[in-house]
Amino acid sequence: SSGVGVEMDEKKEVYHLEQAAIGGEPFARYNLGLVELKNGRHARAAKHFIIAAKLGHDGSLRTLKDWYRFGLVSKENFAAALRGHQAAVDATKSPQREAAEAFQRRHGLHAAAQASTTSLKRNPEYRE
Repeated sequence: SSGVGVEMDEKKEVYHLEQAAIGGEPFARYNLGLVELKNGRHARAAKHFIIAAKLGHDGSLRTLKDWYRFGLVSKENFAAALRGHQAAVDATKSPQREAAEAFQRRHGLHAAAQASTTSLKRNPEYRE
């Protein structure tokens, strides 16, 4: 993505995505997969999507599901990504988080946050 009035520097963008991905950021890993896909390196893109899915990134899992259906990802790799994704999602569950989500729903805060996220995702420069 590019900032308003700022020149795009793809090498710098990739560098920072790599640093974030090394630090365990699933969105950065997913975006690296998109960069690899754009550059025609499908196997490398798949590896990034698999890692991101194992970190709990929903978009990566959806991409891998589609690729599996079209025969672009093996059953073994998709199954491993699915298991890893479920484990990551399960690891984020806690009684405190569930109580906070219930509070947000009771007070209408959850819907406002979802509406804000939906609005953000409509921006053509948004990358999950």
